[in-house]
Amino acid sequence: MMSFTVHARDGQRPPATSPSLLAVCIAFALTPAAGFAATTATPEDTLVVDGSSSGAAAAAQNEDYSVKTTTSGTKMLLVQRDIPQSVTLVSEQRMKDQKLESLGDVLKNTIGISESVADSDRSTFYSRGFMIDNYMVDGIPTLFESRWNLGDALADTAMYERIEVVRGANGLTTGSGNPSAAINMVRKHADSREFTTNVSAEYGSWNKQRYVADLSTPLTENGNIRGRMVAGYQDKDSWLDHYGQKKKFFYGVLDADLTEATAFSVGYDYQENNSDRQTWGGLPRWYTDGSKIKADRSDSTSPDWAYSDTETQRTFVTLKQKLGDNWQLTVNGTHTETELDSKALYLDGQVDKTTGLMVSPYGASYPFVGGTGYNTGKRKVDAIDTFANGNYELFGRQHELMVGTNYTKQHNIYYSSWENIGDTQLGNYSDYRANFPETDWAPLGLAQEDTVRQKSAYLATRISLADPLHLILGARYTNYTLHTLTQDLEKNNTSPYAGVVFDIDDTWSTYASYTSIFQPQTQRDGQGKYLSPITGNNYEAGVKADWMNSRLTTSLAVFRIEQDHLAQSTGGVVSGSNGETAYREADGTVSRGVEFEVNGALTDNWQMSFGATRYVAEDSDGAAVNSDLPRTSVKMFTSYRLPMLPDLTVGGGVNWQNHTWADVPVASGTLRSEQGSYALVDLFARYHVTKALSVQANLDNLFDKTYETDVNSRTYVFGEPRNFSVSANYSF
Repeated sequence: MMSFTVHARDGQRPPATSPSLLAVCIAFALTPAAGFAATTATPEDTLVVDGSSSGAAAAAQNEDYSVKTTTSGTKMLLVQRDIPQSVTLVSEQRMKDQKLESLGDVLKNTIGISESVADSDRSTFYSRGFMIDNYMVDGIPTLFESRWNLGDALADTAMYERIEVVRGANGLTTGSGNPSAAINMVRKHADSREFTTNVSAEYGSWNKQRYVADLSTPLTENGNIRGRMVAGYQDKDSWLDHYGQKKKFFYGVLDADLTEATAFSVGYDYQENNSDRQTWGGLPRWYTDGSKIKADRSDSTSPDWAYSDTETQRTFVTLKQKLGDNWQLTVNGTHTETELDSKALYLDGQVDKTTGLMVSPYGASYPFVGGTGYNTGKRKVDAIDTFANGNYELFGRQHELMVGTNYTKQHNIYYSSWENIGDTQLGNYSDYRANFPETDWAPLGLAQEDTVRQKSAYLATRISLADPLHLILGARYTNYTLHTLTQDLEKNNTSPYAGVVFDIDDTWSTYASYTSIFQPQTQRDGQGKYLSPITGNNYEAGVKADWMNSRLTTSLAVFRIEQDHLAQSTGGVVSGSNGETAYREADGTVSRGVEFEVNGALTDNWQMSFGATRYVAEDSDGAAVNSDLPRTSVKMFTSYRLPMLPDLTVGGGVNWQNHTWADVPVASGTLRSEQGSYALVDLFARYHVTKALSVQANLDNLFDKTYETDVNSRTYVFGEPRNFSVSANYSF
């Protein structure tokens, strides 16, 4: 086996230390026996040293929940302590343990992120009180629109090595400075020079079947050219009546070391999602007298003709060229196409107890209680990102520099045909059995077409002011153009970035950072005019620490986000649209809060991800912004390999959130919708039958908690009941 060296911050190896006081305290609090094991561990149990490592130590680190280094936030390869922002890295091992099989699964289990689920297929994610609309693959962004469901949250994690989340504004690397978070999915590559294969099969609740194969092989005798393929198929029903979903995916990549200084990758991925009788919205929540309608979480309004199909294809190339001893040039290019084909029905209104007829929530101005929609669309993204990074010397000290350019073009086009549903047309809601006939569809008409272009130049430098003090300065200049059917917009924006990190000692650091916010919006007001771009400021300060060569990391952050022109729903619809929600601009919006996270190896046998967040978000009048999102949440997942039975690993987790509410517009004014605080508890166990074969069982929502996932709505949408899965995994 080839020897390796693990380097700490600034290229210096840390001193040999035993596990941290924090690890010891957590260990004693949760499991006394494990705590004793942590206190008695020797440095050799947890440190990676130069030279050939033992198989046991290497295996332990391969199962870590932590990821030691990342380019997130700055595009410079740093440990998390050196990044002056809140960063969460979700490793492949944690995704396997927790059964996080889609991007949506990862995000709803990530600290500081909350999920709003509008129906069976559409999930929208928020951080620090604001919607996340920037999803990247290997650093290439795609802008997400909640109006059209293109299956972004369904992206399968089997194709990815890890998921990276940078909370707060990150315009330096993403272009538009969304103040919520930036999500980056890091692809797997053909890293092994030996043939390796991993296959898995899973069965679970509601007839879930899932099969995945991951193969990697050298294609030349010396291993300089390698290939990797990931393929999978999943088929499952649901607790929702009649609903079912299938997906299939394929990923292939070719990695080549062309010379000692040149590396080249080319790849392709494909994913298809097919839903039968998907819901569009939920179940009516209120009677006209304001009392609540009783509903079962298995009930569905979806007729038998409803379906939703999405398909995504990506091709990409990456070239990495060493420039001398200390510099590297990276060129990333991608072409992505995503298509949508969907038919669905929604109901929206209150129910009259006497007649059973539904009443429009908009009154006489829009006298409809639902509608049918036939929607198709296509999103294309072409992007190229080129940057160079390396070291330079100034005033006798070593510093780092990153400089690059980016061009992204995103074209969105959607066609629609719809029919409004009146109260008498629907009839008595009590007699509704999801048997509404399919619409005699009019020809599809152009509903939306827009082209977004971003041309950017950016740079950042990490300056070593002193051994314990580093300053990161950067900026991104962006020429942003938006062309729509009704409006053209061009903006030039410069987003500055500044951060400082001070090393208190070999373990602890403190930091502070600032970046500006610039985010064009696709929401429209009641007259159909697009809202102005969001502008503002993002401030953050905190303390970070790491132990055992960054196998265990912690962070505590406080933040303040200031925004103008933030889109807020009016409760009405855009004039002349098929029920598209109208928005207004809110100025003086402020979000402030605190986040805490612990992630990684407490001992070689014990992994944990634990975090908590608390924030408030208000407009200039002191009114709550997005009150339907939890202000306080706690998320934890842990795994423990039993020392007396090392083939057995057990664990579990809990997600808790506080009370949420929303004042929802109805025809007579507003009604308050609420969801009390609740906790979801999960369990898992894995047993290695042989070195190559393991079996795993997962149980989610152990106590079968009933909860809502879309409080800011006139309809009920319920979360997933208790469910299980059993899987087998074979590697050779």
